[in-house]
Amino acid sequence: MTMRRPGRVPRDPTGLPLWTYSFAALGVALIVVPPLALLLRSPWGGFIEQVTSPSSVDALRLSLITASLSTVLCLIMGVPMAVIFARHDGPFVRVLRSLVLLPLVLPPVVGGLALLYTFGRLGIVGEHLHDAGIDIAFTTTAVVLAQTFVALPFLVISVEGAVRVVGTRYEEVAATLGAGPTRTLWRVTLPLVAPSLLAGVVLAFARALGEFGATITFAGNAPGVTQTAPLAIYVSAIDDPQAAIPLSLVLVAISLVVVVGVHSRRRRRTGAGVL
Repeated sequence: MTMRRPGRVPRDPTGLPLWTYSFAALGVALIVVPPLALLLRSPWGGFIEQVTSPSSVDALRLSLITASLSTVLCLIMGVPMAVIFARHDGPFVRVLRSLVLLPLVLPPVVGGLALLYTFGRLGIVGEHLHDAGIDIAFTTTAVVLAQTFVALPFLVISVEGAVRVVGTRYEEVAATLGAGPTRTLWRVTLPLVAPSLLAGVVLAFARALGEFGATITFAGNAPGVTQTAPLAIYVSAIDDPQAAIPLSLVLVAISLVVVVGVHSRRRRRTGAGVL
């Protein structure tokens, strides 16, 4: 009597359990289907007219300008913070790091309120600025500060992780060859973490571009002054949700181009490094 061998269970070439693909598909659908819904429901007949309207153009221009400025501020302040957090590990640094990363989980409206009570006319800093004739709240400057507040942690956490991974070996070699701390940072550390730095810049820019809660609380919603694209979309959606779709699709397209472009560049850099 011959025994029949049990049928072999299909296996994935990568060794992953097959059930992981089911949950991954659900996750992909959750992210991909909503933008597709915007495409399907968009009023294409008046798309160009709505996107090129003065209010939409002003809001989009303001968003791009302020998001770019806030990204520059994130670079100036975030890179030094990330390097310091990666190279020091004491109780004070850990507490400070937690506070810096707080906007990652803090509701944006709460962040905007905190900024208002810091830089507003009655704020702990703003009242002194007001006495000097400087008002920040409800101005374009407030938009930049609000965006920087919520975007800065994204750059810090991206760069800090990369600096920790590369270690200090190459920096120590540079120091033995006579390179000073500043030269080592510019010529050794930053080039080593360039892909992660670029990813952090993209995350910071995208977060700043989509910022809403802190902006409307701290900067208001004045057309041409503080009304960014997300605020313009929100105002349009109140009266007519379909009227908000065209500008929403523009933001989706900008975000997609930025993310795909940076991802492609990182793949090319990785491939060049392997070859």
